[in-house]
Amino acid sequence: MEQCRAVFPKLQFELKIIKTTGDKLQTASLAKAASLPKGLFTKELESALLKHKADLAVHSLKDLPVELPAGLSLGAVGKRADVRDVLIYRSAKWLEEEAENAAAIEWTPGQRQRRGFAPKLRLNDLPPSATVATSSVRRKTQLLHLRPDLKLVELRGNVPTRLQRLAERAEFDAIILAAAGLDRLHFSISQSGELSGDAVPDGLLATKLEVDEMLPAVGQGAIGIEIRADDERMAAVCQRLNHYQTFQAVTAERAFLKEMGGGCHSSFAAHADVVGESLRLKALAEIDGKIQRAEARRPIQDAVELGRFVAAQLKGS
Repeated sequence: MEQCRAVFPKLQFELKIIKTTGDKLQTASLAKAASLPKGLFTKELESALLKHKADLAVHSLKDLPVELPAGLSLGAVGKRADVRDVLIYRSAKWLEEEAENAAAIEWTPGQRQRRGFAPKLRLNDLPPSATVATSSVRRKTQLLHLRPDLKLVELRGNVPTRLQRLAERAEFDAIILAAAGLDRLHFSISQSGELSGDAVPDGLLATKLEVDEMLPAVGQGAIGIEIRADDERMAAVCQRLNHYQTFQAVTAERAFLKEMGGGCHSSFAAHADVVGESLRLKALAEIDGKIQRAEARRPIQDAVELGRFVAAQLKGS
């Protein structure tokens, strides 16, 4: 909204908040994605567009299905935020200082071995049989191929709720969240690894996982603006708001996902970035119980062809 008003100071923009099905299903398991309706976080916004009750619909792009309803199009994509995932866990030092509280906790198997962890913890540093909470099928797939000994459990709810559960209960040793989601809530990670911000419980540490360690979801870290396909006025607005490099990157990712036949909550992962004059796409899929990876480059304008090519590579592996 701030960017819209900054770019178009003479236009009036009204913010309309619409609660989606996904917002209402915070307790539903994404592991059962096949039984969930498509457009979990987008359907109601798209309905408002089609009924001319809204002119622009703003989405977290990783939640936007690759096939849009007839009459709608992706008008713009904002400059991408941090695409990485973040491993969040309790601080051993803080638990030592709060020994009285720590003694009352019924620890998980991993925490019985290490009551909290030192900063800069990585996935390979987790103790055997540690419990990690995530509802993402993509994250679960990659975690179990990296560390098949880990116990994975479901975790739903908004970000503050998830952090509170990690801090106050001993159900799990760590959780994984998207860096972009933390950034949008103005949470930060200090150089010493401490997670801070409003509503962040004391004693939590965080480590950003590099892309090669945990490949992101398609569209992760990007905000997309959906419009009516025949709305020339909003198309002109979107042209000014669009970040071309990010748009081409997510176009390649979404073309890959569409070709693979996957949805927003599938195990497929892909990340495209601009390297010089080229677009590089890295992708991952679980095929016959094994993780398969593919990577390719194309001129930046050939984003769709790049996505299709990488999908074909994986299908043929």
